[in-house]
Amino acid sequence: MKGRLLGLFLGLSLLPMPCGLAQSLPSLSVGADSAPMTPEGQLTLGVQYIQQGQLDQAIAAFQQSAALNPNFAPAHYNLGLAYRQRGQLQDSASSFYQAIQSDPQMALAYANLGAALLEGNNIRQAEEYLQRAIALDPGLGLAHYNLGLTQQQQGNAAGAIAQFQQAIQLSPNAPEPAFHLGQIYLQQGKQDEAIAAFQKAITISPKYPEAHYSIGSILLQQNKPDQALAAFRRSAEANPDYANAYYGAGLVFMRQKQYGDAQQMLQVAIDLLTSQNNPQWADSARQLLEQAQGQTIR
Repeated sequence: MKGRLLGLFLGLSLLPMPCGLAQSLPSLSVGADSAPMTPEGQLTLGVQYIQQGQLDQAIAAFQQSAALNPNFAPAHYNLGLAYRQRGQLQDSASSFYQAIQSDPQMALAYANLGAALLEGNNIRQAEEYLQRAIALDPGLGLAHYNLGLTQQQQGNAAGAIAQFQQAIQLSPNAPEPAFHLGQIYLQQGKQDEAIAAFQKAITISPKYPEAHYSIGSILLQQNKPDQALAAFRRSAEANPDYANAYYGAGLVFMRQKQYGDAQQMLQVAIDLLTSQNNPQWADSARQLLEQAQGQTIR
């Protein structure tokens, strides 16, 4: 079972604040009435709203900032990030495009526009904007990472590996490039290299369920069921709603002829896959469950 694509954005850098959205910040008192009615004042207000988790108010402030000065690139850029957080992909891409029109040298806007286009499956366009981002700022790790994703989706393994390796060097705190590098090695049959890459992702982010699951899958192929089961357990501990982990554990128990345990794990997988609207894999798990039940009856 394939893990979902993760982390199309390695970092959400708000402007003018140098910190990412995910950083823990001290509590602030946000007062819209006291904020200057200037592009900069509304931009700062929007950043404060983001820090407080008030996304709708942040969007309104960024919109006001852009309305006060339509050529103020940071307002459009931050608005794009906020829209992306709310799942409005088209609005996000439009805002990043406006940021580029206002400031053609803003590498982050090109990189995030490329990422938005990639998520919308506009791979060729995404590739163009990501290459432009790297031309403007060769040290921008998130651009290399997203460009690697475009190469991976187009079947260019060598190109993807080169970009992911660059991203690993430039963004050492981001686990996603190492994970996707491991996926490519796994597709190439390079199991040792794949495990090393997945382990690197886990070292950066210990609660990375897809990486633990991927290691478990390799160990199961290598006929190391106990080690595989341990990896699947770590995957489930990292994310109790990650159905693949239970499916993998069910496979291990089936191989070990522990059919009662297999039934428990597979039933959990079926329930999760059904609730997550994944009928194809739910059917696969159901077929395995029926096999386990048949072995128990004998």
